[in-house]
Amino acid sequence: MTLLESTPDVIRVLQENKVVAVVGFHPDPMKPAHYVPEYLHRQGYTVIPVNPALAARGESYFGQKAVATLAQIGTPVDVVEIFRRSDKVGQHLDDILAMQPLPRVVWLQLGIRDDRTARALTGRGIDVIQDRCMLADHRALL
Repeated sequence: MTLLESTPDVIRVLQENKVVAVVGFHPDPMKPAHYVPEYLHRQGYTVIPVNPALAARGESYFGQKAVATLAQIGTPVDVVEIFRRSDKVGQHLDDILAMQPLPRVVWLQLGIRDDRTARALTGRGIDVIQDRCMLADHRALL
């Protein structure tokens, strides 16, 4: 697969992929790692929060139990959306590649970029979007 940057590709991802696992989900509604997934949920997406601390406390958001790792998700995921600093993205590569089935897309949120991890993901057939906001793109393009 490939790095997706064109507007038609982003629109296709937003329209065709409705299950989103959010790595780095945050419980504070004032933080983008909360209000972006909340917006997606309100738009009809299934949002699965991935945060070890929240999972340890048994917390749920948007009707989904928080999980500690992607491997703990029991249903197929279309998009893995990452809210972690760029230098931390690579720490999630093995977890992403262990998912069965593999996600269709890994989306690195606005301000997040990791070309090395993106190459490894595209080499395994996963599309990658970097340094874009799902909320802003959804509002602007759909």
